[in-house]
Amino acid sequence: MDRMTTPPHPSPAATVRRFTRADASWAEGWFADELLDRTLGPYDEEWYTHVLSDTSGAQLVVEQHDGVVALVGVAWGEAHEPHVITDLAVNPSRRGEGLGRVAVGAVRSWPGHPPCAGWLAFVEPENDAAAAFFRALGWTDEGVDDGMRRFVSA
Repeated sequence: MDRMTTPPHPSPAATVRRFTRADASWAEGWFADELLDRTLGPYDEEWYTHVLSDTSGAQLVVEQHDGVVALVGVAWGEAHEPHVITDLAVNPSRRGEGLGRVAVGAVRSWPGHPPCAGWLAFVEPENDAAAAFFRALGWTDEGVDDGMRRFVSA
């Protein structure tokens, strides 16, 4: 099987936890990055307040031995529904190292999420890099659904 389409697996060196107030400074710094600001931004007080109080999902921090490598937003589905990856940000200084793959695998295997019937991701139709990323993970591109490109996990 091609390395780029292997199923996600947890990296023993990656841990997942919920975003906290202590994460605000580095997260704000990440969103000063032009690409993150354009595709996911802006980082603002409204987003920050929502993330800290949301109970319908979580903003998850993925760390490795050398620090935070990714931030992944997830909306929880009911047990008979899929969870949805709403956003994925990789540390701008670490792009191209395969950390997006590590982050998705770690989040999917994290024991802190409720049971679900699979995983989805929605990507802006013009975000070709994100679409290519989910295809490389082996996720199925189901086309545009309600203005967003829909991907279903392998």
